Amino acid sequence: MLLIIKFIALFVLGVIVLAEALNKLERTRPCAPGITPHQRLLAWLKAVAWLLLAMAGAGALAGPFVGHHAPSLRELCMFAGFAVLIIRTRFKEG
Repeated sequence: MLLIIKFIALFVLGVIVLAEALNKLERTRPCAPGITPHQRLLAWLKAVAWLLLAMAGAGALAGPFVGHHAPSLRELCMFAGFAVLIIRTRFKEG
């Protein structure tokens, strides 16, 4: 029973992280014309970070279907931390 709860929690958290990561990744423009080299570097770093988070979120969704091990407390806490930050930002933005 606890294992099922862990997989459900990881799935829900993975959906939140994946959705936000794809949203942010879509709006990140590292190749935009007219930005300084410093702004371009920051945009690329942001794009890479959101891409990695999107991949992690997708992995959380696919894990149970590809025979992934049971989620550890570390994985759940990491995804929960990102999900809380994402939700907090959404509430803060109004």
